[in-house]
Amino acid sequence: MSKIVVAVGGNALGNSPEEQKVIVKNTAKHLVDFVAKNNEVIIVHGNGPQVGMITNAFDLAHKSDAKSPIVDFPEAGAMSQGYIGYHLQQAIVNELNARHLKKSVAAIITQTVVDADDQAFQNPSKPIGLFMDETEAKQLAQANHWDVKEDAGRGWRRVIASPKPIDIVEKAMIKTLVGQGYITITAGGGGVPVIQKNNRYLGVAAVIDKDFAAAKIAEIIEADSLIILTAVDRVLINYKQPNEKGLVEMSIAQAKQYIEENQFAPGSMLPKVQAAMTFVQSTNGKPAFIGSLEQVDEVLKGLSGTKITK
Repeated sequence: MSKIVVAVGGNALGNSPEEQKVIVKNTAKHLVDFVAKNNEVIIVHGNGPQVGMITNAFDLAHKSDAKSPIVDFPEAGAMSQGYIGYHLQQAIVNELNARHLKKSVAAIITQTVVDADDQAFQNPSKPIGLFMDETEAKQLAQANHWDVKEDAGRGWRRVIASPKPIDIVEKAMIKTLVGQGYITITAGGGGVPVIQKNNRYLGVAAVIDKDFAAAKIAEIIEADSLIILTAVDRVLINYKQPNEKGLVEMSIAQAKQYIEENQFAPGSMLPKVQAAMTFVQSTNGKPAFIGSLEQVDEVLKGLSGTKITK
């Protein structure tokens, strides 16, 4: 039996609640394939489209009626964890029942601890919410203590930081559930970012990359491997060039070299590779894999995906 953390992208879950309910059925089939082979599975999911939808809905409601409150990003992230977790949980339970597999599923609203002094807070760069004109953006920034920036000639948007995770508040509960054999859904969207101040946790407006959160979860629960699922079958170098190449295996040293060569796009493949490296290094050589959801059964066999090793 292996203990596997699987990171699923928010875009693989759909862009609306109705679309998500359809797409998540296929995702659940692949995840239950792991369970059917006697593996313990821990699931971390993204929330990019979903948390954007929630944030935009509250922003539009506030524009229409000033009495409708602006809901900040930690709360929007928690909401997305709840409804994505519900859809995943239900789809997995239905798939388990269809295969007559007796397993329980638990989705946990997870708080991810970040360092208040993380350099990411000095240069917020992740755009969220609706486009605005400069006047409105600066008014909202002053009223709500936001950071705002002009976005590629399309208008102004709020920007927030993307700090690295350093701990998980609910780690004891996660370990207990995994130890008792539950399929555990945790750190959705990277988790709700919190900082510690005067021995209290406080939510902060930030977004945590779900792949780094998955690597932290995998480290904490002492997983045997980390699988990061994406839209491509393997990690590619020389992308869209005549000498494009899919990598079957990549060492930490090779990954560092490719990063120096700018082989991986920021905000796309780069954080996946970096998160995989973090897990391999923090566990003294346990493997990480990056591959396609549709080929996930072949990833651990080495027939698809890229294996990251020490």
